Amino acid sequence: MFQPNVAKEFELLDRYWRAANYLSVAQIYLMDNPLLREPLKPEHIKPRLLGHWGTTPDLNFIYAHLNRIIRQRDLNLIYVCGPGHGGPGMVANTWLEGRYS
Repeated sequence: MFQPNVAKEFELLDRYWRAANYLSVAQIYLMDNPLLREPLKPEHIKPRLLGHWGTTPDLNFIYAHLNRIIRQRDLNLIYVCGPGHGGPGMVANTWLEGRYS
């Protein structure tokens, strides 16, 4: 189906997307125990959620694929994402890139 190097690139892209989604979910729902080192308990869950899971995977998908295109084509491109429910996705991606410090 794909050439080996393209298949590997898409595998890494999928892994990145999944990591961003995991970090986003942890930000939205959890106050503690984000790596699930112990069984999840009610006290680990936030009483008031900040962010919205419905928007986050899509924003993470766009972010990951735009980065791929930017690198491949050496583009000057900016991803403008409005404030609000998608914030955890943007924070997750900038953290994965090492820019959130």
